[in-house]
This record gives sequence, C-alpha cells and structure tokens, in this order.
Amino acid sequence: MTFLTPAMSNDAPLVIVVDDDLSMREALSSLIRSAGLRVETWASAAEFLDRIQDPQHPAPGPACLVLDVRMPGLTGLELQQHLASRNAGGQTWPIVFITGHGDIPMTVRAMRAGAIEFLPKPFSDQELLAAIDLALAQARAARHDAAARQSVQARFDTLTPREREVLLLMVQGLRNKVTADRLGISEVTVKVHRHHVMEKMRASSLPMLVDMVDRLGLRAGALGGS
Repeated sequence: MTFLTPAMSNDAPLVIVVDDDLSMREALSSLIRSAGLRVETWASAAEFLDRIQDPQHPAPGPACLVLDVRMPGLTGLELQQHLASRNAGGQTWPIVFITGHGDIPMTVRAMRAGAIEFLPKPFSDQELLAAIDLALAQARAARHDAAARQSVQARFDTLTPREREVLLLMVQGLRNKVTADRLGISEVTVKVHRHHVMEKMRASSLPMLVDMVDRLGLRAGALGGS
C-alpha cells in the first residue's frame, strides 16, 4: 500500500485505488496526487478490506474508490457488493470502476448497484478526474447528511415517550384539541408538550420539525414506541 501527501489533514478528500496492476496503481497515484488529492493504493480487495476493518486505522474523511473490475480473488464488483452489505457506521464509498475487459451487462450491474462511473481502458486523465470529482462530491454530501441525521437523532432521544407521541401527532398536522382527545390529556398539557418538543428538537417551525422526522426515516407507527 502507498500513502501520498501524508501531511494533509485526515479530513481532506481521499481517493482509494484498488488495482492488482502495479504500473496502473503508480500511474493513477501520480495523476490523482497532481490534482491535489490524497491517495491510497492497494493491490487487492482483500488488503483494502483489512484496512477498513482494522480498529487501529481511523476512517477517512470524504473518500471514494477507484476499482479495477477484474482482480485475483475478490473482484471489484464483489467488493462493491460487500461494501454495500456492511455499510459500517453509515460509511459510504462512491465507486469509479475502471476495466480493460468491460461489457454492457457488467456496466449495467455496476451502475445499478450505485457506481458513479464505469470507465473502459484506455480512458483520458480528464475522464477519470471528472468521475473522481463527482464521486467525492457525493461522499461529502453523504457525510454531511449522516452528521445531520446523528444530530437530529440525539435530540429525538431526549424526548419523553409522551413527547414522542405528541411529536407524531404534530407532524400529522393535528390541532391541539384533537391531539388532547387522542391522548386523553388536557389541551393545556398538549401545549406544554408541544413547546418542549420544539425546544428539545431545536425546531423553529413545524415544517422544520417535519423535515427532521423525515430525515430520521421514522414512520408514523414507529414514532410513539421508539
């Protein structure tokens, strides 16, 4: 494995190249480094998996993979499937595939599984860098969404069971009187709970609260019992 630009912050974008061809790894490293990006290279999918499963090796910041499709042992497509199934800690790995032996069914399979690009060799430097730029943009967006969801989840976890019930009815658009009748409590108590919900969730408006619930992916039947 090769690390380049080690002085850069771990939060800087990282491109991870997995290819069993040494000359290709070196060429890709040079190109990616010239674009001002950090890069790691690995000779096999198994070596890369050892890296991300090592608790002593911290997860990178925004990162994408450049994968050769055909490699000894675990192939690039099999690695894609493995990463999708494990998705440890919400870590996403946007993938750019490169191959000298691609075909249409293989391309369709990779793209349906979420690949950013499928580049047949030979490809231009500009094509690869454009695909990497798109992959890193997706990685940044996913990282931002994951952080936002964690923040909302932490706020949601501070709600009492009754406040969660009130929250559910709030995002359904029910008025205080209807909510009070549903829960068997007074309208004044509903207003108190609504105030606490808005305060704890740090929501300045009902649409903002609805967006938070959507971000958590909570269904109506699951909210009250969470």
